[in-house]
Amino acid sequence: MLHSMGKDIESFPLPDIDKQHETTDDIPREIIEETSIEVDPEDASLHKNLNNEQRKAYDEILATVDRQRGGIFFVDGPGGTGKTFLYRALLATVHGQGKIAVATATSGVAASIMPGGRTAHSRFKIPLKIDNGAICRFTKQSGTGKVLQAASLILWDEASMTKRQTVEALDKSMRDITDRPDLPFGGKTIVFGGDFRQVLPVVQKGTRAQIVDASLRRSELWNCMRQLKLVRNMRAQNNSWFAEYLLRIGNGTEETNDDGEILLPTSICVPNKTDDNGLDRLINSIYQTGNASLKDPKYIISRAILSTRNDCVDKINLKMIDRFQGEEMVYHSFDSVEDDPHNYYPPEFLNTLTPNGLPPHMLKLKINCPIILLRNIDPANGLCNGTRLVVRGFQKNTIDAEIVVGQHSGMRVFPTSDTIMPL
Repeated sequence: MLHSMGKDIESFPLPDIDKQHETTDDIPREIIEETSIEVDPEDASLHKNLNNEQRKAYDEILATVDRQRGGIFFVDGPGGTGKTFLYRALLATVHGQGKIAVATATSGVAASIMPGGRTAHSRFKIPLKIDNGAICRFTKQSGTGKVLQAASLILWDEASMTKRQTVEALDKSMRDITDRPDLPFGGKTIVFGGDFRQVLPVVQKGTRAQIVDASLRRSELWNCMRQLKLVRNMRAQNNSWFAEYLLRIGNGTEETNDDGEILLPTSICVPNKTDDNGLDRLINSIYQTGNASLKDPKYIISRAILSTRNDCVDKINLKMIDRFQGEEMVYHSFDSVEDDPHNYYPPEFLNTLTPNGLPPHMLKLKINCPIILLRNIDPANGLCNGTRLVVRGFQKNTIDAEIVVGQHSGMRVFPTSDTIMPL
């Protein structure tokens, strides 16, 4: 249990492990975890439903895995084109052959929807503060090193969001543990995926040039990647004009005014009227707030209202929670400052602050309302930053919640009130 959370028994005042009762024959825990992943029957048949672009990528990647000569691929495509569908088909096939396939993603949410998925920083032991020339914090003899040596396929989703230095650090470490310094990633087959039209790497107070420089496209490894583009699935599944509209925005080809602004189609806008509440009309247009709809987790999590500011999010959440049936539960934070003998920061002032990564001081919830996890508690079991849940009950200091997305959907968990906020 400690290992699954990135800890070790030697870090705590606990008795040493009695090796004579060890039943793993010194096989690293990481390899045991990867080889014990069961293939979902639905995933095993996904390859039969691939479209032409997905099939081309699927065949080319698997051919490289079978040849064991290594290869680097980047699966490129806007949201909705079926990248995750392709990943799950690849993982099911490789796992079904009895081989090891390591599934990772830059974000915890993306990792949680893949079998055995972990965040890239957790799996590859990437330093949080990373510069040019850095390496990952695992050795050739460690469990992480051995599972990467044995892996036939390494998959990294949302790679467009990570800094190029993290990928370069993995490259250096892979060359070292495989004793193949002349081959990118030590000759392993590795598949990156993402969409550069979406969120790029975050550089604090960085200029546009600094953000672009941190992107994977600026890495020397980019020239080694075979790019596989997915485009058709999005146009088939979504309204065709809207899909094309999104593609034009993402590609920067949509017509703009002198200030660089685009004109939103009236069909996706809520008319602004002076005689009613615009926020209420927006909520009514997104959600059917009948009791039956609000009890359906799939209905709730398939809709969202986006906002640019946290105070607007809090305002919308309070309005939405009022529309749920049942008794309201309120949790309050207990804020204090260390080394403040003169009480310069009274609790009343601290309660007005909402720092990033923390819920508001007064957290209001109701049964069946959706919530989102704010911290990586146990990524291996689906509890990571961004996991979506639905409230099923209340306790004094914890919340009875059900995970409603990813491979752990349906699992009941008990997060504390300081680790979640309304979704």
